[in-house]
Amino acid sequence: MTYTPAETRYERMTYNRCGKSGLKLPAISLGLWHNFGNDTPHQTKQAICRRAFDLGITHFDLANNYGPPAGSAEEAFGEILKTDFRGYRDELIISSKAGYNMWPGPYGEWGSRKYLIASCDQSLKRMGLDYVDIFYSHRFDPETPLEETCGALDHIVRSGRAQYVGISSYNSKRTREAYEILKGLGTPLLIHQPSYSMINRWIEEDGLIDTLEDLGIGSIVFSPLAQGMLTSKYLNGIPEGARAAQDKSLDPGFLNERNLENIRGLNRIAEKRGQTLAQMALAWVLRGKRITTALIGASKPSQVEDCVKAIETPDFTAEELAEIDVFAKDADINIWAASAERKGPPRKKK
Repeated sequence: MTYTPAETRYERMTYNRCGKSGLKLPAISLGLWHNFGNDTPHQTKQAICRRAFDLGITHFDLANNYGPPAGSAEEAFGEILKTDFRGYRDELIISSKAGYNMWPGPYGEWGSRKYLIASCDQSLKRMGLDYVDIFYSHRFDPETPLEETCGALDHIVRSGRAQYVGISSYNSKRTREAYEILKGLGTPLLIHQPSYSMINRWIEEDGLIDTLEDLGIGSIVFSPLAQGMLTSKYLNGIPEGARAAQDKSLDPGFLNERNLENIRGLNRIAEKRGQTLAQMALAWVLRGKRITTALIGASKPSQVEDCVKAIETPDFTAEELAEIDVFAKDADINIWAASAERKGPPRKKK
């Protein structure tokens, strides 16, 4: 059946200016990190994207390694662009990233000019696009000069492969360095994509959130639902088929009784506010408009619908924020708390 977007798609969504740029992003964006590989039926992926666009979500976030297997999420989204979003490209913000391992040998990951430009070209081919709106350095490379990484991002924009550039999981110090290099090259640093949630506050401790405001850089936070922990999914333990049960990105060790009790406490606050835990978690990261947009994932369209309702919820009172802190700060969780010097997996020996 031919898809026609809802005529009301821009009536419910809030759009926030991205830093000091001319670009606005929806308060809720859709990430295709999970549930867009070959392990998910294409009809499900199609339905999720359709519902997101119907609700005013115009930003779709990908990376070269999303799947499984790596690259398959971009291929799937490329099909959706052809079959469902044909004719709507100028209403969409599409992003991709490069930084993690993609092919054998010394040129298949991290932040060299060779890897970043080659990866961008591969992503464009997989999606059938002439350009992406935002292209990111997915992680800081401690062994490549930052001038080289930023120079590659600048070239990607100047060559027409991307409209804007961003970085992901860089700490405050490295963010300032990247900002200055890109400013000198004439390609502003548009946006930063760090992890952030009620129970993962490294960007506050590191000072990154203040740095972004100071420099006029936009922000799109990933894992605002803490890999599903800040939803109703794990309130009664680990259900069969859940991400934690599949040994994917969520460490089941985080779901110990202490943490679950704190998450249940947060859920009780959400219930008193008349919203789901997921809605409260999203509203919390978006509070005060310090964050441009919250990046969600979904395994079915109804989850997108639930998340979008977060922008309709009331502001937090000081008492609610204090109560949230009691439970959230007691949770023994530190997900994706990135350091600019974190090297991740060892480099392959040459």
